[in-house]
Amino acid sequence: MGGGKRVTRGHEQEAKGSGALSGALDARGQHMVTRDREAVDILLLGSGGREHALLAKLAESPHAGRLWVAPGNGGMFQLAERADVSMEDGNAVAAFAREHGIGLVVIGPEAPLVGGVADVVRAAGISVFGPSAEAARLEGSKEFAKQVMARAGVPTAAYRSFTDEASCAAYVREVAGPCVVKADGLAAGKGVIVAQTTEEALAGVHECLSGAFGDAGAKVIVEELLEGPECSLLALTDGTTVVPLATSQDHKRALDGDRGPNTGGMGVYSPVPILLPGELDRMVAIEQRVVDQLRADGIAYSGCLYGGFMLTRGGPKVLEFNARFGDPETQVVLPRMKADLVECFLACDEGTLCPDMVAWDDDWAVSVVLTSAGYPGAYEKGKPISGIDEANALPGVTVYHAGTALSSDGTVLTNGGRVLDMTAVAPTFEDARNRAYEACDKIWFEGKTYRHDIGMKAIKGRERL
Repeated sequence: MGGGKRVTRGHEQEAKGSGALSGALDARGQHMVTRDREAVDILLLGSGGREHALLAKLAESPHAGRLWVAPGNGGMFQLAERADVSMEDGNAVAAFAREHGIGLVVIGPEAPLVGGVADVVRAAGISVFGPSAEAARLEGSKEFAKQVMARAGVPTAAYRSFTDEASCAAYVREVAGPCVVKADGLAAGKGVIVAQTTEEALAGVHECLSGAFGDAGAKVIVEELLEGPECSLLALTDGTTVVPLATSQDHKRALDGDRGPNTGGMGVYSPVPILLPGELDRMVAIEQRVVDQLRADGIAYSGCLYGGFMLTRGGPKVLEFNARFGDPETQVVLPRMKADLVECFLACDEGTLCPDMVAWDDDWAVSVVLTSAGYPGAYEKGKPISGIDEANALPGVTVYHAGTALSSDGTVLTNGGRVLDMTAVAPTFEDARNRAYEACDKIWFEGKTYRHDIGMKAIKGRERL
């Protein structure tokens, strides 16, 4: 924000506001930047923990009017009304927005973005937070993203792409070592096989090209295996200005010790204390170069740009880009963010985004994901959940619903693999982590599972490569 200063924790630097600001106080008693704008009715598309966190932050804004969600989950209806509309049908979303006087449509998941919902709604004259279908190809096609990165001079893993199993398998045998096999299209975060051996890589190639991930696996990317810790950096952009948000680190593997299959994310913390001097600045510069390259290509990128980075010996390299907020990264970034989210999202769409709209407190956030037994494989639904109110009552704790639904009598039921995000914000990392796990203990449902080592990498520090 205007008059903000730089604060350093370890090697990471984040903006922290210090001056008096205009506007109201949010739910945590923090000032938010406000500008002259009438209340805006909002339709949020999505049903996961990311969307619940987005909804909660939008609801804090003095500019938030009537809130709608489609399809929503068991926790979101405390803040918003259910919109009876398919989130992947752009024409239906636009019609609902016109009929109900919606001034802003916020698109959470990747599928509606890649499917062009933002384009249809914008064409109807309604403000949208989320990139066009053309821009969302940055996530929808890994090969397209690699091509953009090459033109922008962005450091990333070397790769080759294939559409037939025989030639792909021959290349994997030629590599004869660790590599990463990726389905080119959208696979709900699961179309990535980190192969340590040729046999694992060949199995991943067969899995993709045999139809395990549908059309997403019709083309396969085989890329070099980068080494180092991972770091996520979300940023807001209006197609020109890029405003980085706080760093975070997800835990993708299902089991403690980073074992087991990849998932949509089992837990996360923010900020990342293991960054070396200059690494954050290099990541921000990379995201700016990508936005600039897309603009040079005639593609205006408006919305959230998610950069997944590997902190290698040679500096940060891009693992992937996503065209939306990350899940579960959003659940730790937004609670720490001092901003009027409605104002920020409208500014992204209007081309008026500026860095002073966002600032940060010098605090920490940790989120642990509670999952259904069997996830990411087969799991049962419809299990009653208890203890949510008790967990929410803990200091600094927010329970974000992900895979939940409400029964006819109002009971919260499990309705997905990732069920709840137990998020805690505190002045120290240790306090945030302890409170998140204390919240986990308050929750009960049949088959509750979770990782017990979320954030241990922050405690242990960075391993030297």
